[in-house]
Amino acid sequence: MSTELRRLRNYIDGEFRDAADGRTTEVVNPATGEAYATAPLSGQADVDAAMAAAAAAFPAWRDLVPAERQKALLKIADAFEERAEELIAAEVENTGKPIGLTRSEEIPPMVDQIRFFAGAARMLEGRGAGEYMEGLTSFVRREPIGVCAQVAPWNYPMMMAVWKFAPALAAGNTVVLKPSDTTPASTALMADIIGSIVPKGVFNVVCGDRDTGRLMVEHETPAMASITGSVRAGMSVAESASKDLKRVHLELGGKAPVVVFEDTDIPKAVEGISEAGYFNAGQDCTAATRVLVHESVHDEFVSALAKAASEIKTGQPDDEDVLYGPLNNPNQLKQVSGFIERLPAHAKVEAGGHRVGDKGYFYAPTVVSGLKQDDEIIQQEVFGPVITVQSFRDEDQAVEWANGVEYALASSVWTKDHGRAMRMSKKLDFGCVWINTHIPLVAEMPHGGFKKSGYGKDLSGYGFEDYTRIKHVMTSLDM
Repeated sequence: MSTELRRLRNYIDGEFRDAADGRTTEVVNPATGEAYATAPLSGQADVDAAMAAAAAAFPAWRDLVPAERQKALLKIADAFEERAEELIAAEVENTGKPIGLTRSEEIPPMVDQIRFFAGAARMLEGRGAGEYMEGLTSFVRREPIGVCAQVAPWNYPMMMAVWKFAPALAAGNTVVLKPSDTTPASTALMADIIGSIVPKGVFNVVCGDRDTGRLMVEHETPAMASITGSVRAGMSVAESASKDLKRVHLELGGKAPVVVFEDTDIPKAVEGISEAGYFNAGQDCTAATRVLVHESVHDEFVSALAKAASEIKTGQPDDEDVLYGPLNNPNQLKQVSGFIERLPAHAKVEAGGHRVGDKGYFYAPTVVSGLKQDDEIIQQEVFGPVITVQSFRDEDQAVEWANGVEYALASSVWTKDHGRAMRMSKKLDFGCVWINTHIPLVAEMPHGGFKKSGYGKDLSGYGFEDYTRIKHVMTSLDM
């Protein structure tokens, strides 16, 4: 007996709509491998409608005093708290994540981040007015950019949506947001919540696939395109946006080095690194996936990490003992499995290395040692619950190998030597360096990388400023 699938819809100009041509795609729960909903597969007409709505709403939203936009964002944060259980249920169905961890690790920071940007709305700053040329006064206006086309990923559908819309709305922009085609459910619920608070057209959601995203980025209306996703997707967005010189904000892949020195408290390091590597099934651009360990403690560390991995559980969302749920989709399961299947002969699987069960897309916590710097699994992002371990001989080699990848988003250093920690934080070519911890984020500090990890910052005042433009105003004192 077949179960009727729930129907998700676009949110455009203050109302929920099907795709103009009626096309849909099935949405699958990765914990079961079964479809639970359909979502619009939006085309040109849908994108046109959303962009027109956002453009029409922009002047009034831009011209509100910052305090009014702040009030709206604070109401959104309160509403997210009040409807937290609905958001959690939608996100768990989206992703298969553990219910308890979604409640404790995602809702509180999301709400906090919205409130942070609500405050930032009233902190627009520019250079102080002054006479830099005789008889003329100059000052700087910081203004919203306009309509923002935003694409959120499937690993943190709710939180990444917040990272997109909160600074954009706070700065006075209007938004057309596309969730991943595999995780639209929580974004549709967000549209219902946000749409009841902001004027119509200010916040719009268009569901669809990569072609829908391409139509958004190539559309003539947006002044900015923002994406969190793969390097390939980011490069495609940058290329498309270059055709009419849109601003681009890219938060892309990562391959975070975790440098463990010989003076580290090994048990504490293993505990922190294993949690930071396996949380969310390793589907995190900042995950602690690439460990470099000093040769004198390498064997001890690998043994302890393999033991920790064997004690970590993955499973269904309602199991309170699991650290993480499934990989997001069958393609991701195939990708992670492929890295392990293609390991070179000199590599050794110390733990895991296999799928768990035949229902859903679960993969065991995995540790791989014996690797060389040019191995595929060292150089390329796995985006799964796999931690690799390499042995280094000294600080210079650790820096060389840590920096020796095309990604540059996040990193960490584990040592009791303060001077060494400071030297490493200077030499590591990554947007974030954690010391004796890995993965905590706060709204007040920027998140973003270098090299092929993209450019632009999320969170913090820097992230807020990315959604503004600078205008110089000069006036004569003689008139």
